[in-house]
Amino acid sequence: MNESTTTRLTEGERRLVEVNGIDIIDEAERTAKPVDLFWPWFAANVSVFGISWGSFVLGFGISFWQAVLVTVVGVVLSFLFCGVIAIAGKRGSAPTMVLSRAAFGVNGQKVPGVFSWLISMGWETFLAIMAVLATATVFQQLGWASGTTTKVLAIVVIAGLIILASIAGYHTIMRLQSVLTWVTGAVTIAYIAMTWDQIDLAAIRAIEPGPVSAVIGALVMLMTGFGLGWINIAADWSRYQRRDAPGSAIVFWNTVGGALAPVLLVLYGLLLVGSRPDLEEGIVNDPIGTLATILPTWFLLPFLLAAVLALVSGAVLGIYSSGLTLLSLGVNVPRPAAAGIDGTIMTLGAVWVVFFAQSFLGPFQSFLITLGVPIAVWAGILMADIALRRRDYDERALFDSRGRYGSWNWTPITLMIVGSVVGWGLVINQFADEAAWNNWQGYLLGLGLGGRDGTWAWANLGVLAALAIGFVGWLVLGRAAVRRQEEGIVPTPAGEPDRVAP
Repeated sequence: MNESTTTRLTEGERRLVEVNGIDIIDEAERTAKPVDLFWPWFAANVSVFGISWGSFVLGFGISFWQAVLVTVVGVVLSFLFCGVIAIAGKRGSAPTMVLSRAAFGVNGQKVPGVFSWLISMGWETFLAIMAVLATATVFQQLGWASGTTTKVLAIVVIAGLIILASIAGYHTIMRLQSVLTWVTGAVTIAYIAMTWDQIDLAAIRAIEPGPVSAVIGALVMLMTGFGLGWINIAADWSRYQRRDAPGSAIVFWNTVGGALAPVLLVLYGLLLVGSRPDLEEGIVNDPIGTLATILPTWFLLPFLLAAVLALVSGAVLGIYSSGLTLLSLGVNVPRPAAAGIDGTIMTLGAVWVVFFAQSFLGPFQSFLITLGVPIAVWAGILMADIALRRRDYDERALFDSRGRYGSWNWTPITLMIVGSVVGWGLVINQFADEAAWNNWQGYLLGLGLGGRDGTWAWANLGVLAALAIGFVGWLVLGRAAVRRQEEGIVPTPAGEPDRVAP
């Protein structure tokens, strides 16, 4: 286990650049309160991009009231899952993917760790791309230059902000998030006030209801797009919580901070897009820029600033945590360097999409559902693992493959494989033209669900199945293993006597 040198730095130095990597947070630094979790989660999700999700939800062909139901249930439930996993951070003082070593083994954790790193990289790159495209669109509306030079400069500024804040680390990010919350929140409220006259209740009431399969499809999309998209980093921010912080308070503030803004913003998006269906086509390729087209010119710059800052806020959380995941996979560099590596990859990805890709939203959503399946299995396993444990983690054993958590725990790894195979068989690539590389999915839909062309193909049942397989499977099969771990019994090869950890 790496030993933190933070206690030998001055207070100012510690708060300028966080030197903690995946090592255990020193007790003296664990001063955060549960309410502090509200700020990073709220700031990362109070983005006008949430309004665009109204278009994605109604795109499933469901009514306004059906959309309201799935929005509230899907967003709140998904962030509730994040809150449950955040409890592990308090119990173990380590990042999320290090804590999952207790279930998967110190080396076995690299299996879900790879998927976690990929989905984090995808999200942060996506947020950076949207910020660049929104800048170009707003500049065009203002009559300013909006071509290649503007996009290049936007990428440089946006990527620079994300990388620098991520390198600075926890203390700087927490301060920034508390400030950004007020800025982005105020401008978002102003946006709603300025576009409220666009709402047409008659047009909204006229939207026809859709089948149950479409309702479930919209529900799963919201769950993967919000809470499940963050769940693999949920304990990264709670590891600075005091040990005596109530688990219920951590779950509550995590859930409220994450879900409050998205619920309100998606609901408004349903009203706006339901009234103005002509916005849907533009939202597909430039979600935030399209929302700016209905604003008065004088408000475009404040809107752009708030939109970009909100996206940067979300990407900063992603880069910070993807850097920690990279370290948990065995990359031996300081945490700031890991954030720099991931920031460079993010920048290259943004350049490719902005200047060379024909469409990015379709491939991104296809990518999101594909990676969402194994992450859902992992999330189910980790939530079950947290429910089974009665004691704090053995922090030293999280870094020692010879300790009580072992090196490779094959039961959860097998569950992850089975859950992924079943899950991928029950989802389809909904963007077959833009992401033809993903057309292999849906191979189980022919078993009584109408095949790839049936109505249930769009329900994304595979994500729910994967989550259930992970949770129920480990709740049943992992009980004995967790009890042995908490008794200090170290896994040994078959035929050898058990031994107790020192």
